[in-house]
Order: sequence, then structure tokens, then C-alpha cells
Amino acid sequence: MQRNILVVLFLVCTMSLYAQKETYEQPKLVVGIVVDQMRYDYIPRFWNRYGEGGFKRLVTEGFNCKNNQYNYAPTKTGPGHASIYTGTTPATHGIIGNDWYDKVTKTTVYCAQDDSVQPVGTTSMSHKMSPMRLIATTMTDQLKLATQGRGKVIGVSLKDRGAILPAGHAADYAFWFQGKDEGAWITSSFYTNELPKWVAKFNKSKAAEVYKKPWNTLYNINTYVESGTDDNDFEGKFTGEERPVFPHELKKLWLLNKGFDIIKATPYGNSLTADFAIEAIKNEEMGADDITDFLAVSFSSTDYVGHKFGVNSIEVEDTYLRLDKDLERILNFLDAQVGKGNYTVFLTADHAAVYPPSYLQSRNIPAGYIDNKAIKEKLTTFLTDKYGTAKVIENASNNQLFLNMEELTKLNLDVTQVENEIAAELRTYETIAQVYTGTEMRTNNYTQGIPSRLQKGYNHTRSGNVLIVFDPAFISYSTTGSTHGSAYRYDTHVPLLLYGFGIKPGKTYEQTEITDLAPTICALLGISFPDGAIGNPIDKALN
Repeated sequence: MQRNILVVLFLVCTMSLYAQKETYEQPKLVVGIVVDQMRYDYIPRFWNRYGEGGFKRLVTEGFNCKNNQYNYAPTKTGPGHASIYTGTTPATHGIIGNDWYDKVTKTTVYCAQDDSVQPVGTTSMSHKMSPMRLIATTMTDQLKLATQGRGKVIGVSLKDRGAILPAGHAADYAFWFQGKDEGAWITSSFYTNELPKWVAKFNKSKAAEVYKKPWNTLYNINTYVESGTDDNDFEGKFTGEERPVFPHELKKLWLLNKGFDIIKATPYGNSLTADFAIEAIKNEEMGADDITDFLAVSFSSTDYVGHKFGVNSIEVEDTYLRLDKDLERILNFLDAQVGKGNYTVFLTADHAAVYPPSYLQSRNIPAGYIDNKAIKEKLTTFLTDKYGTAKVIENASNNQLFLNMEELTKLNLDVTQVENEIAAELRTYETIAQVYTGTEMRTNNYTQGIPSRLQKGYNHTRSGNVLIVFDPAFISYSTTGSTHGSAYRYDTHVPLLLYGFGIKPGKTYEQTEITDLAPTICALLGISFPDGAIGNPIDKALN
């Protein structure tokens, strides 16, 4: 009898331990951080200059994916944010660019454009925005579904697309910044018909006005040895400046640079974003209970600064040193507000960037600028000679050509044949490295290299008929500053850091892909993956 009682007790204890093991615990808050235009090498490049509480804390106490890649092209802001949060690529989620040619309406559309909604918090009618063009669910949508809507989801970014696409379709709010003469955080009627009281209060406090001040280097400018000289010909400058050098006198340049818009192209835009994100957590009581909330934050100023001044500029270095301090401020706030160990953070980027070709040329590295006018003239001559008209092409955008189907029908031309003939012609042009057709994208199964990345970025409904790949480091841009968008590694290699609840400290050099992030976070939360997800959880990072 006593033995039977002992056996029963043993079984009860074993079952209890097993049940405890299988209990799904979740963080109180997930904070997703996207740093717009951040190359992976900005972590090691500026490592010795970072403090202990920002990037270094995420790396040393978290999990570092050192070979994290975008697995598609084009590497732009809209597609990047959509891919991070859907776990899939433009082929499925449909955000094939920041803007693209709509073959049905025969107009150019914007990735967050929605003419059925109204701006809220601004007098500008240019902010009719929503996620309606995103045709896949996000990890934030899945959290909403899993919690019956009780998990709060908010997106915050200077850029509308940087707030809207990560927040997904079911979000409570997405807030973005209206510059010019307003300097206010706004939203659209997709989310609410009036700003929450705390947002209106934040705007009335003139918090953005604090940053109407000179931008000088955080430290002695002579210590910025990880960057080029301050005064050079590879950097752009603010309107009204004679040279692209410190200090940048924002007050003097204010009216010539559209007022509050100038803050976006300084590190102060990131600080303002951090200010607002902290207010969102406090006022919306995010992470205050056991139902997981999700704050999606995108730091856009890094992109504005990179475009204007370029990868090798002191301005970029100073922006990251200041962002490091803003990250530390956010992490310290989360420790105090939510509790260390109660939240999960990830940090990644929507794309990286190329060094200014003018700078690369000065170092005898192959690079250059695309002569779009010469290509257009040569192609127009070919089309006219071949088909009797250049109207067989309806639109050229995002390195893609869209054929005019009505014109092809009128001329009794076969679509695939015309695609192949145009592609063959373009392959003979200087600076063009590869050309693929829409038919090839739809019928072939590319598994590696640039064609594979193009195919993952090719949406059957929205993409064009001919896809052009230019030579490495050849860009269609000004001779100053940096840009992005290609399938090359300088645009695809971005950081991925995971930190906090459910994350094992460590690192990996194995290739991870941007589409792995959403499944990883969903696995950590114990919720369904986004409906179009093609990635896999990074199991080495998970407890």
C-alpha cells in the first residue's frame, strides 16, 4: 500500500514537472527596432567608440547573426520593412518598391498610399496612408490574432512606411512625423479619427523644437578616424551650405530646408523618435500586464544622413554614435518600466548601402554612375527600328520595363518573344551586367545568386516584363552621398541582433536571412507564423 502511494506521488510529481516544462511563457513586451540603411559593418567599424549600454549591450548580452542577408531585390525601405515583419519577400507580400507602376490603373502608386482614408493630426492631405497594399500578414498581425486583440501593437517612425508596414493590418496605431512647418506626430483614419490625448500633448509641448540647434560632432572631430575627411567632394550638403562640413547650423538653414524636415537628416531625428517611442510605452501602458504587447520602432534619420553624406562620412559615424546613446536610453527605460528579463528586443535594418562610387573611383575601385539618358536613347532607337514604335514599352521604373500590352496586341507581337528581344539588346549595353525576363521569373526555379534574389522580389501581379541588373557599384544617383536597392552584398548584408527574454547569448556566422526573423519571434511567442512566411526560426538564438 505504501509502495503504491509512493508510485502515485512520483507520477504526480513527474507530470507536474512535465507540465511546467511545457508551459509557454512570453515576454511582456517585444520591441522591434529597424535602423534604416544600416550596414552590418557599422557594428565592428564603430565598436570602440560605442558605449557599454547600446549596441554593445545587445551584442554581448544577446545573440548576434553576423551573416544576415536580404534574400531578394530590390533592397528598399518599403520592401525591407514588409519583409522583416511578414517573414516573406515581395514575391508574396507585394511591396515591390517604395513606389511602383500599377499595371491596372497605369499610374505610379506608393507602398502605403490609401486614398480611402484621411490624415489625422495634420492639415497636409498627403498623408492618406494605411497598410492596404501589403497582401500578407505580419508577426504583429499574428500577435493580435493570438491574443484576441488584447496585445497592443504600435508602430513608430519618422517615415510613414516605416511605421505602417511593421505595425500591420490589425494595429492599434501607427504614428509618423510631419515636418515642414508643423513638427508633429500624426496618423490616419485607418487607425483613429483623432490623435490620442498623449500624442496631442506631446505635439503641443513642441518636443521637436528642442532639436532646432546646431549639429556638431559629439566628440572632438579629430577623433573620427573611422571616416573620411570632413571636407570632401563625395558628400552632399544642406541647401544654403557652401561645404558639407561641421557644424551644420540648423537654425540658419531652417527655412531653406523645409523647416522641421531638416531634423530628419540629422541624428536629432532618431532622438526625437526615441523620445516619442518612450512616451508611447508609458502612455499606452505597454508591457504592463502578462499579455504581450509589440512596439515597432524604425529609426529613419540614418537613411536620410546616409543618402545625403554617404557611407564614409563623419556625419554617418556621428549619427551612429548618437543612436548608440538613444538605444541605451531606451534599454534603460525598459529595464525600469517593464523590468529587465521581461522584454525582448531585436535590431536589424531594412537594407544597407553602397559607398559613393565617386569615392570608390578615387581609390581605383571599379564603380560609376549609370547614364540613363544614353540607355533610353539607344533603346528607343532599337524599338523603333525593330517594331516601328517605342510605345511597346509603357513604363520604366525600379530597374524594370513594363510592356504595353495593348500596343503588342495591335502589332500582333508575342509577349515572351518581345521580352527576349529587348533583354538580348540590353545585355549589349555598357554598365548592364544581367537582364532577365518576366517569363523567366515565372517559369524558372532559381536557387542561388542574383537571379534567385530577383525572383524572390518578383511579384507576378505587380512586377514588370524585363528586369535589369547593373554592374556592381554602378548606381543611378548623384555623385555625392550613398544609395541602395541592388542585389549585391553591400546592400543585402545587415545586422540582426536578438536580446532579452527567451534569447540565448551567442553568435553565428552561418547565413541567416531576413525572412527568418518573423518566424523566430513568433516561435518565441508561441504564435502562428505570418501566412506567407518562408523563413525558419533561428533556433540557436532561442532558449
